Amino acid sequence: MTPTNAKNTFRLGGDLPVGRIGFGAMRLAANGFTGPAREPEAGIAVLRRAVELGVNHIDTAAFYASQDSSVRANDLIREALHPYLDGLMIATKVGPEVVPGGGVRMTKDPQALRAMVEDNLSGLGLDALDLVYLRVGGGMGPDGEESVAARFEALEAMRQEGLIRHLGLSNITPVHLAEAQAIATVAAVQNHFHAAQRDDLDLLHACEAAGIAFVPYFPLGGGMTDLGGELITQVAQRHEATIPQIALAWLLATSPVTLAIPGTGSIAHLEENMAAADIHLTDDDLAQLA
Repeated sequence: MTPTNAKNTFRLGGDLPVGRIGFGAMRLAANGFTGPAREPEAGIAVLRRAVELGVNHIDTAAFYASQDSSVRANDLIREALHPYLDGLMIATKVGPEVVPGGGVRMTKDPQALRAMVEDNLSGLGLDALDLVYLRVGGGMGPDGEESVAARFEALEAMRQEGLIRHLGLSNITPVHLAEAQAIATVAAVQNHFHAAQRDDLDLLHACEAAGIAFVPYFPLGGGMTDLGGELITQVAQRHEATIPQIALAWLLATSPVTLAIPGTGSIAHLEENMAAADIHLTDDDLAQLA
């Protein structure tokens, strides 16, 4: 399975060709970590349509579930798509653990990561995971940064066992990236970044220099940010496109290493998001959006 649009392909880790617009699975089970369960059949239909449209990069996690854990994203992915097509890359993340009653908290215990990796393997029906992000939480050490070394070393040991193909980092700073790179190859970074949230431009530039995929979570604001300012609205009108489509096109135009993983529980929104890959922003558009 290869992306339908070769010009919008990135070779993750140097060996996995993925489409630059993928699919984020967080909203399949529920609309947030404390929301009620969504109908599983709707999520299954969205996943199958995503693959029909050429998606070959799905971003998930074992803790993506409804508040009562009755619906889990990994279970939906397995039911919808297993046995998986060759070339379908499934990325997951470890670090957060589910809190009884809803929500998640971060673990700093390297020993806890193996059970999380195994949970993803069994939930997805895989012998090895293509990409595993270490999600970093709050809590700073005496040097002003929370060390990721012990946890990243634990994941690298599992990579050497053959349980993981590539390693990534999520919610990090450039200091974390440098610390992890001294331990093993980092294939991808996943931070909060979109057209109206550009605090991590320096980190994006560091990823670009190293050939590391930069995969923003909440690429459309996550329902917490209104992207509809005057300038982006004008660009959308020129292209006869929606504001989310322009926001995704902007991400792809910002750097050759950016990958977008918009999530949705709606086939109509999925199709709208995928169409953004065909929007070419001009230099004037990019200057206006800057």
